[in-house]
Amino acid sequence: MKLSALSLVPVRQGQTHKQAIETMLREAKFCEELGFERYWIAEHHNIKAYASSATQILVSQILHHTDRIKVGAGGVMLPNHAPLLVAEQYGTLATLYSNRVEIGIGRAKGTDPFTARALRRQATNHDQDVAELQSYFGEEQPHGVNALPGAGTNVPLYVLGSSVSSAYFAAEQGLPYVFASHFMPMQQKEAMTIYRQNFKPSQYCSKPYVIFCWNLAIADTDEEAHYNNSTLIQLFLNEQRGINIPVQPPLVQIDYHSAAEKRSIEMQTAGIFIGSKESATKQYAHFCQEFAGVDEIMCTGYIWEEEKMLNSYRLFKEIIDEYQG
Repeated sequence: MKLSALSLVPVRQGQTHKQAIETMLREAKFCEELGFERYWIAEHHNIKAYASSATQILVSQILHHTDRIKVGAGGVMLPNHAPLLVAEQYGTLATLYSNRVEIGIGRAKGTDPFTARALRRQATNHDQDVAELQSYFGEEQPHGVNALPGAGTNVPLYVLGSSVSSAYFAAEQGLPYVFASHFMPMQQKEAMTIYRQNFKPSQYCSKPYVIFCWNLAIADTDEEAHYNNSTLIQLFLNEQRGINIPVQPPLVQIDYHSAAEKRSIEMQTAGIFIGSKESATKQYAHFCQEFAGVDEIMCTGYIWEEEKMLNSYRLFKEIIDEYQG
């Protein structure tokens, strides 16, 4: 089982954006030291909890501060961007950092409708945008428009999804598939089955490749882990309630407005390894049985203290190594 990490560059209450980005860079370097396969940044706009709006700049910084780990956007939300600009930006990065740059492509906007309009991108066809982006990363054409740099870099593309529709698209295109179990785990098993059953080999990917993104909250004890994870629960609650504030410190007890709200959060946060190392090991063993077709786990999390977040990554890497060894 390969391991990787996803960051939304969380901005903790009291942090500046610069401090949040510096925290992200330390985390990326730590993940590289652990032997993670890739480190991605998720595009979001006008959300005070995240500093991940200019993903290509953050990707560039991570590449500069690391040596081996693959780095990409998870993802580039194509409704917000012209494919040519994406190809030029990431083609330039791929020219500077050979075989380390990749892109997860999404069809969502990663923001609210008002901010989406402010991004000034007219409605386009997602399938056509993907095909156009692939063409720009291919061979340079003697006539017409080329991404320079970009042409010939063949930057790898991954399809992002949180529903079964994305699974059909990834399978049809013959591209690797990344499912957002960290915030929408309800259809993950069905999506994986659809993708694997309908996959068509392509020049980009000869066989199905599935990544599940799961949250991590692993600590020395179960109690500490659940306390740490209350930061994630608050983040999701604030999102549902329309409260746009930075990431909040943990709480001993979460106050839900209703039983229905609690059930909704429990469903949304079900994609998680949580507890002590012993508890998380049992969860991982169950995961391997239930999701035998998963090739890689992309970890993410919102633990308030930086050192405890890094320790959560370290403990999970130990679990994987010991389970496989």
